[in-house]
Amino acid sequence: MGKTLDNVYKHQSLVYKYFLYVVSVALIVFFFPKGGKFKYEFQKGKPWQYENLYAPIDFSIHKTQQEVEEEQSTIRTNKTDYYTYSSTVVSEVRAEVSNGINTLFQTEIFTSSQRESLRNLSEEVLTDVYDHGIFQNMPQSRGTVVVKNNEAQPIAPNDYQNVELAKKAVTEYLSDANSYGTDRLSGIIRNNLKANLFYDNVLTESALNDELSKISYTRGEVDQGKLIISKGEIVENEDFKVLSSLRDEYESELWMGSNYYFILLGYTILVALVLIMLFLFLKRYRSDIFLNNNKVTFIFFNILLMVVATTLMVKHYENFVYMVPLCILPLVLKNFFDARLGLFVHVLTVLILGFVVPNSFEYIFLQIIAGIVTILTASELYKRANLFISVGQITLIYIVGYFAFHAIHEGNLDNIEWVLFGVFVLNGLLTLFAQPLIYMFEKIFGLVSDVSLLELSDTNSKLLKELSDKAPGTFHHSLQVANLAEAAANEIGANAMLVRVGALYHDIGKMENPTYFTENQITNVNPHDDLPPKESAKIIIDHVIKGIEIARKNNVPDRVIDFIRTHHGTTLVYYFFKKQQELDKDADPANFKYPGPVPFSKETAILMMSDAVEAASKSLKNPTYGIIDAFVEKIVKGQMQADQFLNANITLKEIEMVKKVLKQKLTNIYHLRVEYPE
Repeated sequence: MGKTLDNVYKHQSLVYKYFLYVVSVALIVFFFPKGGKFKYEFQKGKPWQYENLYAPIDFSIHKTQQEVEEEQSTIRTNKTDYYTYSSTVVSEVRAEVSNGINTLFQTEIFTSSQRESLRNLSEEVLTDVYDHGIFQNMPQSRGTVVVKNNEAQPIAPNDYQNVELAKKAVTEYLSDANSYGTDRLSGIIRNNLKANLFYDNVLTESALNDELSKISYTRGEVDQGKLIISKGEIVENEDFKVLSSLRDEYESELWMGSNYYFILLGYTILVALVLIMLFLFLKRYRSDIFLNNNKVTFIFFNILLMVVATTLMVKHYENFVYMVPLCILPLVLKNFFDARLGLFVHVLTVLILGFVVPNSFEYIFLQIIAGIVTILTASELYKRANLFISVGQITLIYIVGYFAFHAIHEGNLDNIEWVLFGVFVLNGLLTLFAQPLIYMFEKIFGLVSDVSLLELSDTNSKLLKELSDKAPGTFHHSLQVANLAEAAANEIGANAMLVRVGALYHDIGKMENPTYFTENQITNVNPHDDLPPKESAKIIIDHVIKGIEIARKNNVPDRVIDFIRTHHGTTLVYYFFKKQQELDKDADPANFKYPGPVPFSKETAILMMSDAVEAASKSLKNPTYGIIDAFVEKIVKGQMQADQFLNANITLKEIEMVKKVLKQKLTNIYHLRVEYPE
């Protein structure tokens, strides 16, 4: 048991990677939509590439979403409006009319027969007017039903009337009566007319929902054994609908019963294979990232983020799957690492998502092309215009790609879903969120982006301002080294921004004892003259340790602190070692060596060469082309012989290119002119 725990502890980094791998596979498969995968790929307008396909089971042909929506729209357009007939209102009107007639009889003289005639006329008029009822608001629908005495009675449009039309009908009815007092009766009835038909929203919606629920989502059956499509036959519109219905039926059947576990196993194996490819790539081509669990976690986190976002979109809003800004992934990874890694991870993520998205071929094609465009166009993201230009090109690729696929499928430009253009534009706007996302990732995972490097390179920042005040000579030396190192990095394709920032901060440890370093001595007094060589060497060597402490105290990123650690590697403080040998021939060189480590990247190697060359160049008197050439060669050769570049991924050819740049820059610094032959 103890040995097992020891092995786990010794290989904890590898154990963590296994754990991250298993958790990532499990999470991805968990978020996958619950459905099997149809074994045939087909596209509208393309030939059927497989053998003749016969229906393996009985299944229904599903209507398309557009067909269903058209039926729903037709039902809503022709829906029946229900109105409630209020008998209470009619009774109130009758009572008010009766009171008006009684008042009329009291003010004027009528015979008994005239009174009876007027009362009968009022009843006839009210019965006729309220036969179908009077609408409060005239109905807009041609299908109108009045619920009267719990019975539904349809009303023809020519029977529709509101209060104004009812008043006209009363006037016309009584004008034909030709009896005494009808004009006064007409006024009484018209003044008391009220609407008694009221729109019943609850009943109308209930009836509409009932009609909508009767819509059939299928249109026909296909019997088992029937030929669906022959080999080489073009997949036309009807064939496409039948094949899509078979696919849906097949996938839903697959996920039932014992098939569930086999499908789960299949998904798990495929996702596991994809993520294994990522680990193999990192181990073979990006070993520094593979050994850094923080960076590996960051990469897997981004993959999971995109997979979860896309699978959730497919599950709830399948038609808007392109709204997920997948190109953020290569943008972010290129910003923190490099273009090759960013594209490789993007392609693997798209392959994983190909299992779950509709029209997987189109999706994979468009997303890979968009990812390539992202990698090729996105550079120097700290310049805001570059990000906007890149996002514009990504959006254009989506739109052009959609046009192309639509033309292939339909053979024309009819029925274009214009809403997808809005989706592509929204995708582009969401891709702009890469900038704040990069900032968040920097804080969460402790990484450094070009934006942060740009901020660190500001010479008015607190730490560099302090360096210029306390050790102005060192500050000027750092600026010179930054210029040399940046030029060399550009020459061999290294990260020039990172090298420049590393050069600006590499000697901040000299702020502790600035006068012990020659570039800060403004008088002829050298404090080392009063110290033994061993103690002087310790002060010089300690500026590396003190620089690391100052950098950490000021929250300088580890990626920049690496330049402070490695800019002297494990070289010897040669001047004081020689002075010690004059006192003691058996002096131990280990006491005069920097603690290291040696440079482990192109950038840190460039800084070591630039720092040594710039510092030593101050001793040159009357330099010429030949002197500078031999001088640079001697310094770099000494570093190579001391095995300072063994761990750096810099080639001999690149070292030669760096030396060439250093020679050119020193020539410019000393303003040398061409030497003409005598």
